[in-house]
Amino acid sequence: MKWATNIGRKNLISMGVCVGKFTKSKKFHMQITALDVIQSYSKFKMWIKPNAEQAFLYGNHVSKSGLGRVTENMVQYQGVLLYSMSDIPLGFGVTSKTTQECRRAEPATVIAFHQADTGEYIRSETTLV
Repeated sequence: MKWATNIGRKNLISMGVCVGKFTKSKKFHMQITALDVIQSYSKFKMWIKPNAEQAFLYGNHVSKSGLGRVTENMVQYQGVLLYSMSDIPLGFGVTSKTTQECRRAEPATVIAFHQADTGEYIRSETTLV
């Protein structure tokens, strides 16, 4: 922080962790770089089976067949952190169903909409600044 004061405001792009960007229409899009910040405050979590991890890391939504565990009392369209079965954070998304609806859903039903994943570090490495 002390070193940032030596740089003029017009020349300083960012300082610290970039958690997201504002679009031209003034909407905020959270990026995968915010995962460490969100992880400590997240109440709702989903664990993905090993066979569905690869699909999620390539940007696909999570289906019921790829869901391992889920926290209780989730509501629809709730922000959720997605973990591997070995508790490694993979990304975050938005639930498409409540916890009770998840248990009764068909295997091909989308349970969580993809927002960001750790694979974006490789796919979008030039735009994550």
